[in-house]
Amino acid sequence: MIDMLKRHEIHVLRRAGHSQIEVATLAGVSRRSVQRVDTEAAVTHIDEAREREARGIGRPAKAEPFRAFVVDVLARDPHLLSVEVFRRAKLKGYGGGKTALYDLISALRPKTVRPLVRFEGLAGEFSQHDFGHVDVRFLSGGPKRIHFFASRLKYSRWVEVTIVPDEQTETLVRTLVDHFAAIGGIPLLAVFDRPKTVALKWNTDGQVTEWNALFAGVALDLGLGIEVCWPSSPRQKGSIENLVGWVKGSFFKQRRFLDDADLLAQLAEWRTEVNTQRPCRATHVIPAVRLEEERPRLRVVKIAPKDLALRVPVVVGPTAAVLHETHPYSMPPDAIGIPGTLFLYRDRVRIVAGRFEAVHQRLFEPNAKSTLPEHRAQHVAAVSGKRAKRYLQREHLLELGPAALEYLTELTHRRPQVWIRDVDRLHALLATYGEDALRAAFTRGLAEQAIGAEYIAHYLAAAVTTPAPIEENSTGRPVDRSSFLGHPGGSISHDEPPLFDLTSATASSAPRGGRVQAAAGARRAGAKRRAWTRASTALPFEADGGRS
Repeated sequence: MIDMLKRHEIHVLRRAGHSQIEVATLAGVSRRSVQRVDTEAAVTHIDEAREREARGIGRPAKAEPFRAFVVDVLARDPHLLSVEVFRRAKLKGYGGGKTALYDLISALRPKTVRPLVRFEGLAGEFSQHDFGHVDVRFLSGGPKRIHFFASRLKYSRWVEVTIVPDEQTETLVRTLVDHFAAIGGIPLLAVFDRPKTVALKWNTDGQVTEWNALFAGVALDLGLGIEVCWPSSPRQKGSIENLVGWVKGSFFKQRRFLDDADLLAQLAEWRTEVNTQRPCRATHVIPAVRLEEERPRLRVVKIAPKDLALRVPVVVGPTAAVLHETHPYSMPPDAIGIPGTLFLYRDRVRIVAGRFEAVHQRLFEPNAKSTLPEHRAQHVAAVSGKRAKRYLQREHLLELGPAALEYLTELTHRRPQVWIRDVDRLHALLATYGEDALRAAFTRGLAEQAIGAEYIAHYLAAAVTTPAPIEENSTGRPVDRSSFLGHPGGSISHDEPPLFDLTSATASSAPRGGRVQAAAGARRAGAKRRAWTRASTALPFEADGGRS
């Protein structure tokens, strides 16, 4: 069928005096089509479907004779399933396919149209919150994805927007409390979509059956009511449903940014403008003016942002540590196996397990580990066996970082027979001077190739005045040489026997008549051994003639 506009064109050309052949050429149709259209009435509408139905064009559908039947069935039960209507139609003699009848059912089924209600919130009643992200191309570099969290009071239209590193639960609750503190109070209800940071499960009618535990705990602490809506449901959210879209269109897409610092500066300027200078399009009132009316209805924020603690259930592991986000935090050894709660603050971690409690600085670096000084001594005391204690002490020292790892590796290879006493003394220095001082001493020892506990003690005594040193060589001078090793400080404890005793072995095995020769041989062996020890563990001021 020639469309209605083409028919109208043919009528116009004929009224202008063109012949049928000329009209056929100009309109791009056949002469017979021009002759047929020329006999029709003038075109008064452009509804193709209505015209096609009026002309009876095309093969009639097999479902068309059952139109009255379908209308009658749906009038009695508008929600009857199409498959049941199809079954009843076949009993009445319908022989066509499902598609034709289903199309007829869809066209005839009564449709319920719900009116769009854009409700307004009362003062202090609602606030809306949502995450968003946008790709920004900085003038000084390439593109970057920016994540932000937006909050807005429904009555006053006061808005808060914060750039965030991610869209996780902790980020949501901390930024939410920051926004309430900036606004000056919290409303009765906070409206969210259904992200996993808020709700984990819900049934078919929309009722939440499982909340995110971290989010729910903070909501209870704040005394904040939560209302969740289906995503992209303006009938449920009221007049400011598209908060994220408004922030993108009003700020991010209207401006250009040099770098991150420029973005933050312009965001602060924009917030001031939309909150205190520009009237809102919906209310025609500046949000700051309406906020003065709304603020008396807001409730006090019960928790300051710096005091907000997320509760995480934990269990003290077999190594007397609690693992959170790949970071181990030490606990007393007596707390092993006890379940507890980890209170996660912005800058610290508090762990409570039964009668035991520990507070650590929060770790953010990958593979970092936190061990409190008092826990080190308790862990060593709780370990059974000398070998286990020594290796645990070395593990405590290795936790200080790469400098400690390199220093202890060098110490173990330079003094393979006697590194145990050095580690024991270094562990005591760690308890006395602390991690930072010992880490700096390790770095200096590596730079000067001074490998040994006596050097670290010398560095610490010279550089650290508080707390009072407890080491025997805290005066800063090397102690007297060991009569066995021949180097300052020694590296074998006085209560441990020498690793080998050539003198006693030679004297006991020699015949009575050869004891003089055996004693001389033992003295020569002892001299060689002392010379080897001096060469392998010489002090810097011995190696360079006292210049160090």
